[in-house]
Amino acid sequence: MTDFAEFKTQLEARLADLLQRAEVIEDDLRGPLDADFSEQAQDLADDEALEGVDDVLREEIQQVRYALARIENGTYGSCAKCGEPIPAERLKARPIATRCINCA
Repeated sequence: MTDFAEFKTQLEARLADLLQRAEVIEDDLRGPLDADFSEQAQDLADDEALEGVDDVLREEIQQVRYALARIENGTYGSCAKCGEPIPAERLKARPIATRCINCA
């Protein structure tokens, strides 16, 4: 098995950053609406955009967690489709990659 300690450190740092960003967004979404109806309309529009960002963050959080799990179980760096090793260059560019370039 190849040593993926550097990727693990990178992924753990990314996960911490994503979780912190998601928490800030969720705190903002939980905030009360303004008493002014025109402000409420703007707040609701902003909340809708934030929900979209939160969805994207949650998806990336899940992908990072899957990558960390693959490191732990020894399948990280192997293509999920063909089983061949994923080149280090691809993993450096996209540490959450599950497929080699040919299968992607």
